[in-house]
Amino acid sequence: MKNLIAIAFLLSLPFLASAQRNEGRGKEIQAYKNTYLKDKLELNPEEAKIFWPIYNAMQHEQNELRQERRKNMISFRKITEIENLSDTEVESLINNELNFKQKDLNIDRKYYNQLKKSLPIKVVGKYYRAEQTFKKELLSRYKEAKK
Repeated sequence: MKNLIAIAFLLSLPFLASAQRNEGRGKEIQAYKNTYLKDKLELNPEEAKIFWPIYNAMQHEQNELRQERRKNMISFRKITEIENLSDTEVESLINNELNFKQKDLNIDRKYYNQLKKSLPIKVVGKYYRAEQTFKKELLSRYKEAKK
């Protein structure tokens, strides 16, 4: 029995290591993003006290939604041949994607309204611009790393 447990543990190590690498990479990207936002937003101490709790709550809610999507929804990315699915299955996949996008948009609107009520609109505008430029920056870093 002990041997079976040991074998099962050894066989699961590559999967555990891969999950830890991905989790570590996610934390590294988030830390880089936080630094990037701090630089771009140039918040004064009062604005920072308001911004970061709202931002962190938004990130938490978006991460939960993405985890739910990964766990519960079959995505087009996992389906290799659409032709092998019934019309009902294809429609279900499309509706799942649209529902995810709507939930994500609802989160964006909710936190936009919170930011807008709590901070000057120009600070909010800087945040949204920084979000966009961060994505471009991250993609360019990824492309450079692949070379």
